[in-house]
Amino acid sequence: MSVLVLVLAVCAACCLGFGFVLQQNAAERAPLGDFLSPRLLLDLVRVPRWLAGMGLMVAGMMLGAVALGGGELTLVEPILATNLLFALALSRVRTRQPLGRQGWAGLALLAGGVSAFILAGEPRGGSAVTDPLRHWLIVGVMLGLALLLTLCAGRFRLTWGPTLLALAAGLVYGVQDALTRISGRRFSAGGPAELLTGWQPYAVVVLGITGLVLIQSAFETAPLRRSLPALTAAQPLAGIACGVGFLGDRLHTGPAALAWEAGGLAAVVAGIVLLGMHPAMPQGTGDSGRERELERR
Repeated sequence: MSVLVLVLAVCAACCLGFGFVLQQNAAERAPLGDFLSPRLLLDLVRVPRWLAGMGLMVAGMMLGAVALGGGELTLVEPILATNLLFALALSRVRTRQPLGRQGWAGLALLAGGVSAFILAGEPRGGSAVTDPLRHWLIVGVMLGLALLLTLCAGRFRLTWGPTLLALAAGLVYGVQDALTRISGRRFSAGGPAELLTGWQPYAVVVLGITGLVLIQSAFETAPLRRSLPALTAAQPLAGIACGVGFLGDRLHTGPAALAWEAGGLAAVVAGIVLLGMHPAMPQGTGDSGRERELERR
């Protein structure tokens, strides 16, 4: 494992975590009529706190892209999932809530799960799969599931909508990370000319905007605890699936290694849920009034 890749991935997670907290704090005050509409971004762009959160998020994505250029997707994605730790840290400063047993347990599960997965799997690069059918099948399944979750979210905005949107955004961002990795390889192989003649960098931009609308709509309609855990859990799982599925990333596949890898991922998800439901996470303001407004729509 490259120390530089590790440092870049942790810094990216820090920027993402801080950025998500600032974005949600601004998005929860946006007009509900902008739900799942690009107009939401036009409204939010006038809010300084949201712009600060976006700046941190963009910095995190750029650091993550550099980390992906030097490390495997199956290595970087689990580390990026630790952005929830930094989101919780910023939230604790605002709420002054102690970690308590729940916080420490979530922290141990998330950090231990990431460590177990990386140590047991020892992610390493390999030859990318050249079969386009396999490539499009995996991407199609991820994006098709994201579309289905988004459609369901529109029907259940008062209950599961924010969580479903966050899951959809996580799947979209996972595919975006995979295409970012491919774009980095194209740039390394042939420079800007090779990069811009492929469809991947343009798809990265489209997926980035799509994921942004999805997650901001989730932030707009519910507290951070109902959206960020789902986003944080879905993105690395989708990224790992793409990495192993068609990018050529390799993991140890012995029975013991697979057991530790599966256990590590399960611990990551459990830690994310515990940290996401921690009392320090923002619970939103004026939720009952916003729910009544949604009910009238």
